[in-house]
Amino acid sequence: MKAAYFHCIGGVSGDMVLGALVDAGLPIDSLLHELSKLPLQGYRITVTPDTRAAISGARVTVTIGPGPQPHRNLADILSLINESSLPTPVKRNSSDIFTRLAQSESRVHKVPTDQVHFHEVGAVDAIVDIVGAACGLHLLGVEGVYSSPIPAGSGTVRSEHGRLPVPAPATLELMSLAHAPFAPPSPHAPATELSTPTGVAILTSLAEFSQPEIRIESVGYGIGQKDMGEYPNALGLWIGEVQPFLRTRPLAVIDTNIDDMNPEIYPYLVDRLLQLGARDVWLTPIQMKKGRPAHMLSVLANLEEQQAIIGEILKETSTLGVRISHVMRQEAERRVEKIETSLGPVRVKLKLQDGAPVSLAPEYEDCAAIASSTGLPIKDVYNVVTQEASRRFITPS
Repeated sequence: MKAAYFHCIGGVSGDMVLGALVDAGLPIDSLLHELSKLPLQGYRITVTPDTRAAISGARVTVTIGPGPQPHRNLADILSLINESSLPTPVKRNSSDIFTRLAQSESRVHKVPTDQVHFHEVGAVDAIVDIVGAACGLHLLGVEGVYSSPIPAGSGTVRSEHGRLPVPAPATLELMSLAHAPFAPPSPHAPATELSTPTGVAILTSLAEFSQPEIRIESVGYGIGQKDMGEYPNALGLWIGEVQPFLRTRPLAVIDTNIDDMNPEIYPYLVDRLLQLGARDVWLTPIQMKKGRPAHMLSVLANLEEQQAIIGEILKETSTLGVRISHVMRQEAERRVEKIETSLGPVRVKLKLQDGAPVSLAPEYEDCAAIASSTGLPIKDVYNVVTQEASRRFITPS
């Protein structure tokens, strides 16, 4: 699996992520071409070789034209991303980053997520940084993202809300949502903000905070805008192949029993929970007190989505409470491949063991689209795609 490891030497920001990707081999023309798919105008990107302390790399600057920037909310930004012609993984990752930012701002300002106005991070340069990071990782073929602990920084920083302590409240909330590790301030670092909300949002949304065993193919350094003397304002990036392994991930299981709700509500609820990031949702028929038939609603979720999912369950159902248990799940390595079949292009999910595919499953949406357009039974589409993909990827034992 091709992976990217971000080494947060002297902080992380959106432009440092872009600089590290470019320095590691991302062609700037390819990045600009992808970003041009956004319905966004009035910005220019420049790449400059630069050095901080003893580290040389690429400094990316996003220059915005004259005039004020709109204060966009989450719906505005998600619409801008989803109405573009960007690849689906880029849309998904970009949307995830901005959703996490909205969740952090919601906690800071004590307002609902859909009422958050991003101010600084809703500006054009932040959109370019975040979508550009997602584009760059996609263009480089990165399937897994990892990161070192994020430098905390110290002192204060000026914002639209006034002077704030470092780490800024939104940065702290982002770290809390992801249960991500902070590196304590270095005695050699100046009292300043080293890690910005935009940079932290990118890493806490996409990265696992561990250092993988990686066979390095390229190295890049993103140079920050601050010159801090002997302390390097730089972000390292290692790109290469990691050895396959079973990943262990902490998850939450959220359960509740419901015996007094219109069952027509369940399909809507399941869709909403999946939109909020639930890994899986299922219903189990049960019998409750007084012989009442009922359902147990169960949700498997990442720890950072736990509270949002509980809130949705309490809002949309008649239950008065939920049960929460934390579990560990081991996950096999997997990857998604888009292949040409005799029926058309279809994505298939491959399950890997020791780096080799051992089983696969066609993507439902692609098979359903083919069945709808051709009139073939969907089971036949599944069979054809499975057979053709198996001949391509699965080695007979």
